[in-house]
Amino acid sequence: MQIKKIFNSLIYILIFLNIIFLSSILSYQVTLKGEMVTLPGLIGKSLEEAKNELARKKLSIAQRGVQFNNRWEKGKVIYQDPSPNSKIKINKVVKVILSAGSEKVEAPRLIGQNLQSIGEILREAGLRKGKTSQVHTSRFAAGKIIAQYPLASEEVGRNTNVSLLVSQGENEKKYLMPDLIGKRADFVIAKLKEMNFNVGDVRYAYYPRLGSGIVIKQTPPHGYRIQKRNLITLEVSK
Repeated sequence: MQIKKIFNSLIYILIFLNIIFLSSILSYQVTLKGEMVTLPGLIGKSLEEAKNELARKKLSIAQRGVQFNNRWEKGKVIYQDPSPNSKIKINKVVKVILSAGSEKVEAPRLIGQNLQSIGEILREAGLRKGKTSQVHTSRFAAGKIIAQYPLASEEVGRNTNVSLLVSQGENEKKYLMPDLIGKRADFVIAKLKEMNFNVGDVRYAYYPRLGSGIVIKQTPPHGYRIQKRNLITLEVSK
């Protein structure tokens, strides 16, 4: 009889200990479910790096697709949900999108095109006009593109800048405008045209005590530096 009482007491004690143990586990799980952590920034990290960082916070990761991205190389995280520094309960899932790398497009041939006409060409190709440099050359007319980078047909990322080298035309010589005042207009005009200078308007006006056909005014003035394409105008006595 005494042994039976002792046996029953032991059973009650074991039941009591089990209840306490189960209560502790339940209480621990409730505590875990309510624990909050600060979500780290995952942008720019590889999927493995992001997974390890979230594991340290007792969080898991789920990839939700890939997108072209010019900033981050292929395989890097470009988007996360929730956003960095959000408060989130542990054991939750963080969704990410990975970079598929830059979308590739083919550079069009621009050499020989007018600089002013390439805007639409670049837009259709998915590219942008980059740095433009200029140089004098007799091989291309002024305003023509003579070199480009990236080269024509080269595959590059969408929205890449295309650098251009543009012709300024032939580097014309400059001349010092001579003093034509007081000289015979017919001789001066013939000589200028013979040398391929651009003689424009010749106006005639009366000038006191001066015979006809003498240069009395000139534009540009004496000593002015000119090129052959610059317009020369004269005023001549009549």
